[in-house]
Amino acid sequence: MDIIGTILWPLKWVVSAILVGFHWVFENLGMDPNEGITWVLSIIFLTFVVRAALIPIFVRQIKSQRRMLEVAPQLKKIQDKYKGKKDQFSREAMSRETMALYKETGTNPLSSCLPLLIQMPIFFSLYSVLHTAQINKTGIGLLTNTLAQSFGNAKLFGAPLHETFTNATGWEVRAIAGFMIVVMTASQFITQLQLVAKNMSPETKASPMYRQQKMMLYILPLVFVISGLSFPLGVMFYWLASNLWTMAQQYFVIRSMPTPGSEAALAREARLAKRAQRRGTPVGALAEAGTGASVAEVEAARMTTQRQQPVGKNRAKKNGKK
Repeated sequence: MDIIGTILWPLKWVVSAILVGFHWVFENLGMDPNEGITWVLSIIFLTFVVRAALIPIFVRQIKSQRRMLEVAPQLKKIQDKYKGKKDQFSREAMSRETMALYKETGTNPLSSCLPLLIQMPIFFSLYSVLHTAQINKTGIGLLTNTLAQSFGNAKLFGAPLHETFTNATGWEVRAIAGFMIVVMTASQFITQLQLVAKNMSPETKASPMYRQQKMMLYILPLVFVISGLSFPLGVMFYWLASNLWTMAQQYFVIRSMPTPGSEAALAREARLAKRAQRRGTPVGALAEAGTGASVAEVEAARMTTQRQQPVGKNRAKKNGKK
C-alpha cells in the first residue's frame, strides 16, 4: 500500500461503513440489494451524511468570507497605493502591509478553501472505495467481497454503475452520464451566480475579489464537464448530490445571513420590515429572537412598528382649536 493509500485508509473504512449501513437499511426496507437503485440511494445518503458533518466548517468558511469582504476596501487601497510599482522594495512593502492587515483583522484568505480541502480526501476515499469495488471487486472495511461484487455488477436502467461516459458499452450509460453532467454543470453555475449577483456588496464588486469570483463562475462548470466524462456513474451520483446540497445550502445562507450591503441583504431587510409591520412585532424582538438583524433592519422595523401615543379628548379638542 502506498503512502496516500495508508493515509486515506481510515477514511476509506468510514466511507465504506456508512455506505454499507445505508445499503443494509434499504435492503431491510424491501429493496433488492443487488439493484443499482439500492446502491445509488446508499451513495446519495452517504453524501448527505458527509455534507452534514461539514456544516460547522462551512459556517467557519462563511464567517471568514465575511471578514474578507469587510477588509476588501482596505485591501484595495493598499493595492492602489503600489499600483504600477514593480520594484522589489515596493512588492515587499505591499506584502508586509497586506499581511499586517490580515493579522489586525483576523482574516485568512485560505480559510475559504478549508471545506474543499477537507472534502477532497473524503472524495478520493469514496472514489477509491467505489472504483476498487467496481473494477477489482474487492471489499474495504465493512464492504465485504460479496457486497463489492454486488456493487460492481449493479445496473441502473440497464447502465452499469462502474462504466464512464468515455468507456461506455451502451447508450444507457452515455444518456444517464450526459444528463448528470448537464445537471451538475447547471447547479454549479447557479450556485456561483447566486454568490456573484446577490451576495456581494458594491465595495466588493469594485475589488479584485469580484473579478476572481466572476472568473470562477465560468471555470468551475467547465471543470465538471471535463471531469464528468471520465468518472464512473457511481462516483458521479456522489458529486451530483453534493452539488445540489451546496446549491440549497448557499441559497439558505444568502437568504438568512446575507453579506451586509448586498442585494440579498436589502431584500432581507425589506422582508423583516414587512413581517414586523404585519405582525406588530416590537423592533427589539428581531435581534432578541436570534435572527441576526442588522442595524438597518432594526431601524426599518422601528419605522414601521413605532407605536402611536394615545391622545386624550381634551388635548385633541385643544389641538383642533389651534
